[in-house]
Amino acid sequence: MPIVLKKLLAWGLVAFLIYFVAFRPNGAAQLVSTIGTGLMAIAQGIGDFLTTLMT
Repeated sequence: MPIVLKKLLAWGLVAFLIYFVAFRPNGAAQLVSTIGTGLMAIAQGIGDFLTTLMT
């Protein structure tokens, strides 16, 4: 993928995120909360796996 296209897509994503946060702050907060909950579940699963592996 050309570098110009990557930069264009990256800036488009940043612009979309700013728009999303500015005009739908509740939706943006819920999205971040959902992502955080998912990451915590993944981390907990990895921790449980490693604990079981070590015992």
